[in-house]
Amino acid sequence: MATDLKKAAKERFGEAQKSVIEMSRRIHAYPEVGWEEEKASAWLSEYLDAAGFQVEKGICDLPTAFSARIGSGPLHIGICAEYDSLPGIGHACGHNIIAASAIGAALAAAKVADEAGLTITVLGTPAEEVGDSSGKILMLERGGFDGLHAAMMVHPAPMDMLKAKIIAASMFDICCTGKESHASAFPEMGVNAADALTIAQTAIGLLRQHIRSTDRIHGIVTHGGDAPNVVPAHTSARYIVRAETLDQLAELRPKVYRCFEAGGLATGAKVEIRGGTKPYAEMHHHEGMAALYRKNSAELGREFKPLGELDVRPTGSTDMGNVSRVLPSIHPMIGINSLPAVNHQPEFTAHCITEDADKALMDGALAMAWTCIDMAADAVIRESLMAAR
Repeated sequence: MATDLKKAAKERFGEAQKSVIEMSRRIHAYPEVGWEEEKASAWLSEYLDAAGFQVEKGICDLPTAFSARIGSGPLHIGICAEYDSLPGIGHACGHNIIAASAIGAALAAAKVADEAGLTITVLGTPAEEVGDSSGKILMLERGGFDGLHAAMMVHPAPMDMLKAKIIAASMFDICCTGKESHASAFPEMGVNAADALTIAQTAIGLLRQHIRSTDRIHGIVTHGGDAPNVVPAHTSARYIVRAETLDQLAELRPKVYRCFEAGGLATGAKVEIRGGTKPYAEMHHHEGMAALYRKNSAELGREFKPLGELDVRPTGSTDMGNVSRVLPSIHPMIGINSLPAVNHQPEFTAHCITEDADKALMDGALAMAWTCIDMAADAVIRESLMAAR
């Protein structure tokens, strides 16, 4: 029976394939950063509404979040759509592909949802790239994932990875306040807020000797002063710290905070740390769901081959990790054949609308749709998912 249902889902996706690819390219052409994804959210919502989904916009008091539901089966699966871009370099993480593959998977599964025993909800989850208090985290807190038994999405990458090592992360802002003065005539009258950041960065460099090899610390100066002949009174930076787990992150973060506090102590500047209160969790891949996705991906000609170091090397961080702590979830990476270009490079942005990217979109959408059908057909997985919720 599942074979017939999957065949029908593939036929439905074939009918919508052209419009789904067009959606990916439209979102790519109009990149919008987190919390400002008005066009993408509206286009996706309108598309699903026209396809017969029950659409609710602005859910969880987030103007660019939405839900789109179809089917009445007992097993309720959420498919997450991301659509925010990166400042300056557009869709360099391929969220146009994520969004389009989500609606493609939902359309395919919708064809057979009732017969398969499925309810499918596409969740439009904004602001994944913001690094703190993001869309999925706030939606989890506000009930946006209530009623789901499992969740999934696919993410573009240079190569296919079934269970990428996705680690915890926290982003925060640092604001340093000193006192202006003439940098030549009266330097002793100033308090240099830029020096506070310089000392902090030096301290972080020394700290790297004494952290785990899987920890990450990186950031930018967002404001370094206003004129070279004025002692800088106001400077700021934005940093991200990462660790394999939330527990390890909780150990690392105070050490980094102390580096910034040291800059303030040494210079006399006031240092304030803002944000970092709602970090991203590490990803927990559900083994049963991942096995089904692997099988369906293989049927489409995508084999997950051993990648050596990349199989154990930390990749990035995502708020899908937070979802995976609440719901059984998968987050496979789908290859777009971009090497040497990698995520968060302008060259990767360009690759996200190539024929290889379109093929990844189609394969990811269909593999997710088939996985939803298999999850409902597999009595062991179905009952375990439903029992957990």
